[in-house]
Amino acid sequence: MPASGASAVPESTPAAGSTVPLAIDADDLAGTPAGLARLAPLTAALATAAAAGLRDRTGPLPARTPAEFAEQVRAELAAGGGVLPDAGRGAAAVVDLIRRYATGAVDLADPGAAAHLQPPTLGVPAAVEAIVAALNASVDTWDSGPYAVEIERHVVRALADRLGLPGTADGVFTSGGTASNLHALLIARGAVADRLAAGARPVVFCSAVAHFSVSRACAVLGLGADAVHTVPVDARYRLRDDLLAGALAGLAADEVPVAIVATAGTTDFGSIDPLPACAELARRYGCRLHVDAAYGGGAVFSARLRGLLAGIAAADSVTLDLHKLGWQPAPASVLLVADGADFAPHRVDYLNPADDGAAGYDGLLDRSALATTRRADAVKVAATFLALGADGLGALLDRCHHLARYAQRRIEAEPRLELAAGATLTTVVFRHRGPDPDALNGRLRRRLLRTGAALVGRTTIAGRGVHLKLTLLNPAARTVDVDDLVDAVLAAGDQEREAA
Repeated sequence: MPASGASAVPESTPAAGSTVPLAIDADDLAGTPAGLARLAPLTAALATAAAAGLRDRTGPLPARTPAEFAEQVRAELAAGGGVLPDAGRGAAAVVDLIRRYATGAVDLADPGAAAHLQPPTLGVPAAVEAIVAALNASVDTWDSGPYAVEIERHVVRALADRLGLPGTADGVFTSGGTASNLHALLIARGAVADRLAAGARPVVFCSAVAHFSVSRACAVLGLGADAVHTVPVDARYRLRDDLLAGALAGLAADEVPVAIVATAGTTDFGSIDPLPACAELARRYGCRLHVDAAYGGGAVFSARLRGLLAGIAAADSVTLDLHKLGWQPAPASVLLVADGADFAPHRVDYLNPADDGAAGYDGLLDRSALATTRRADAVKVAATFLALGADGLGALLDRCHHLARYAQRRIEAEPRLELAAGATLTTVVFRHRGPDPDALNGRLRRRLLRTGAALVGRTTIAGRGVHLKLTLLNPAARTVDVDDLVDAVLAAGDQEREAA
C-alpha cells in the first residue's frame, strides 16, 4: 500500500503467465530493497509480454507503410485515453504497451534484419540495464555513484590496454560515436588554439568515406565544415596516405593542421585506413591523430581480426562503440585518449570542490565535455566482459565475419547482382543489376520494408550510384539466413523490374 497521502494507481490484472498480482504506486521507488523486489515480477511480466509481441511478428519490421503504422499507434493510444491520461491505468497498461512495442519495433534478432550498425543485444547487459536504471547512479560526482565511478575507470583502462595505448591513457563514456568524435576534435582544436586565435585557418583531414560526424563536429566547434579536407580512397575504400602526405605538404602558410581523422571500420565498407602511415604523418606535421574506430574497434577482441588495427596504439585518441561490435544496449561509446591530461580540469563548487578532490572525493566530471549527468553505462559493459571475456566477444565477431564472407561469395556467384565491396569486417555492399539501377535498388529496398520481409541497408557510392548493404551483426544467424536475405533481394528486384 502507498504511504499516507500518496496517490495509488489501480492494481492491474496479472500478466499472462504471471502468478504475482502487479500493483503500481505513485510513490513506488525502484532503488530500494522493496522496490527491487517489486521490480522482479513486473520485469518478468514485461518480458513475457514482449515475447508474445515478438511471436506475432512475421519479419524484422511490421508490414505497414509509415503512414499506416503512425495511424495504428495513434488509434491504440487514443483508445486508452492518450499517452498521458488524467488517471493512471496501472500495470496492465504498461504490459500492453510493451507487448505492442515488441510487435511494432524492429526485431534486431530476426536474421532478416541486416541494415544498420545496430546489433541484437546480449542478455547480460540488457538485464543489468534494468538494475542500473533502478539505482540511477551518475558518474559526474563521486557521491552520485561511487561504484559506477570506479567501474568506469577500470573498463576504460582495460580497453586502453587492449588497444596498446600507454599507461597515461584515460577515457570517458559518451552517448555515441558522434559525441566521441566531437569531443576528440574539441581536444584537437584546443591544442592549436593559439594559432587559430592568431588567424590561422584550421584543416582537418579524413578520407572521402569517413563518417559525417567529422564534418558535423567541425561545424559545431566553429572550425567550419569547410575545414574538412577529404582525401581520396583506394579501390578498397581506404584513405590514400600518399595523397594525404601531398595534401599536408601543400598546406598554405596560414593553414594549420588540427587533426588527421583515420577511420577503422567505415560505416558502409568496414574499410580500415593505413593507421601506421597516418600516425607517422601526424607526428611529422605536428597534428593529432584521432582514430574513429566506432565500428572496427571491436576487432580488438578477435584473434583473427585484431591485426586490422595495427598502428592504433599510436593514436592520440580513439572512438570505440561497444553498442556495435560489443552487442551492448545503446549507448555504450567510449572516447580514449593517450594522455589523460587532455581532459581539462573543471571544478564546480556544488559538484566537485577542490578540497573534496584533494581528499579523494572526485568523480568523472572532468572527463566529459558534453554532459554533466552521465549514466553508469560502464556497468553493463563490465558485466559483459566478466561474463564472456575478450575471447567470447571475439568469437561473436568471428561468426559475423564468417557470415559476411559467405554473403560476399553468394553475391559474387549471382549474375543478377553486382558486388561493390567485400567483407573486411561484417558489411557487404552490392546492388541488383538492371535498367536504371539507382531507381531499381531504391524501390526494391522499400518493397522489402513495406512487406516487412527483410531489412537491408542502402548507400550511395560516389560515381557508382545507389547500392544495397548487408550489415551482419547477428552472431546467431546462419548461412541459410544469408541465403534467404539474398533471395529476398533477388525476388524484390525481379518484382520491381516487372512492375516498371
